[in-house]
Amino acid sequence: MPEQNSAQLANLTQAVLDLQRRLNVLEAEAEVRRLQARYMFLCDTPCPEPVADDAERIEKILALYAEDAVWEGVGSYYNGQFGRAVGKAAIRQHFQNFWGQKKDPALLLNVHYLTSEQIHVHANGLSADGQWVHCQPWIFSDGKSLLRSSRLNNLFKKVDGAWKIARTRTENVFVAPLKAGWAESIPEVSVLMRD
Repeated sequence: MPEQNSAQLANLTQAVLDLQRRLNVLEAEAEVRRLQARYMFLCDTPCPEPVADDAERIEKILALYAEDAVWEGVGSYYNGQFGRAVGKAAIRQHFQNFWGQKKDPALLLNVHYLTSEQIHVHANGLSADGQWVHCQPWIFSDGKSLLRSSRLNNLFKKVDGAWKIARTRTENVFVAPLKAGWAESIPEVSVLMRD
């Protein structure tokens, strides 16, 4: 009888360990999903989260990244347009080039829609990769509009117990012009998260 109890205890222990492993994977997937969605949320125009200025927005985005992270556009279209930035200082410069100066025409609307999600948590539980397809309409102050679509192949890692973006990699799928006036009621600012 003691041998039977010992075997049952070993089976129960293994079952608990298996459940814990599966729970860890689900929690990691949820954290990676939230991290990617928050990045896209902060990249929307107008920014749905109150920020004092674009410098604050950039710092909130950078807080999502590991210190040695990479941001890169790949493929014949995005490689020349975006290039590769390694480390937070270079990624900051990348975003400052986009938001840090007045543009003419000004960007009035840019919204990111994520789909076709795949998240893979690696066996060590400390890293993951994720793939998405995303579309984003752009509307400019001169009345021009376009629709962009790209594929994302991003890496994530745990740093001091928190998930961070280790790499953002984007590749163009298409860029298509949209007819002027296709969208109405474009907000100048977002009030979504204001009291």
